[in-house]
Amino acid sequence: MGPEKKVLVVEDELAIVRFLRTSLQENGFEVLEAGTGRMALELAATKKPEAILLDLGLPDRDGLEVLRRLREWSSAPVIILSARGQEGDKIAALDAGADDYLTKPFGVAELMARLRVALRHAERTGRKQEPIYEHEGLKVDLTIRRVSLRKKEIHLSPLQYELLAVLVRNAGRVVSHKQLIKEVWKESGDATPESVRIFVHQLRHKIEPDPVRPKHLKTEPGVGYRLEAESGDY
Repeated sequence: MGPEKKVLVVEDELAIVRFLRTSLQENGFEVLEAGTGRMALELAATKKPEAILLDLGLPDRDGLEVLRRLREWSSAPVIILSARGQEGDKIAALDAGADDYLTKPFGVAELMARLRVALRHAERTGRKQEPIYEHEGLKVDLTIRRVSLRKKEIHLSPLQYELLAVLVRNAGRVVSHKQLIKEVWKESGDATPESVRIFVHQLRHKIEPDPVRPKHLKTEPGVGYRLEAESGDY
C-alpha cells in the first residue's frame, strides 16, 4: 500500500482532524479533508478517494444523508466515526452501505487495522474474492463448503454454514443483525435478532476452542457480529 492511496476525512472537530491527518500520513496515505457534508461529496466526486472516514455529526447535514448520497455512485469503503451511545446510528449507517464503524475515542492501531481490512475487502470484491479463510487454526473453504478447526473437520447445519459464510465474506467487518437475516434467511421473514443470537451461540460451540471467550466470532453489542480478519490482514 503506497502513498497513492487517498483517504477522505469528513470531520469538523479540528483536534480529531489533526489526529487523523497525522496518523494516516505516518502510515503512507494521502489525506483529503472535508469539514462539511457538501465539501465531502464534492471531494469524493472530484478526487475519488480509495476510502472515506465519515463523522455522523456534521454541521450542515446529517452524516447518514451524506452516506446515502455517496452510495448512489461510489463503492469506496466508508468507515463511520461515531460517538458513544449511538447504536441506532451505527445500525442505520451499516444498513445504508457503510463498511464499518469506529467508536470515539479510538487508537491509531485500531484505525489502521479497520482501514486495511476495508481496503482489502474492496479490492477483493472488485476482483475475485478469495475462497479460503484462515484465522488461528480456523479454516473455511467456500469452494467445497468445508470448515475445519486445527485440521479437524467441523460439521455444520445448512443455516449455521450460511451464517458463517456471510461472516467469512465480510471478514474483519461488522455485519448487522439485519444484514445477516437478509442474507442467511433470505425472504423467509421468520428470523429475528434473537434467531441470529441463537445460531451464533451454536456456531461458537463448534468453531471456538473456548465459546465463552471467543477469538474468531466477536459480538458488536447492539449492532451485530464480526469475524476476525484473516491471518495477515492486520
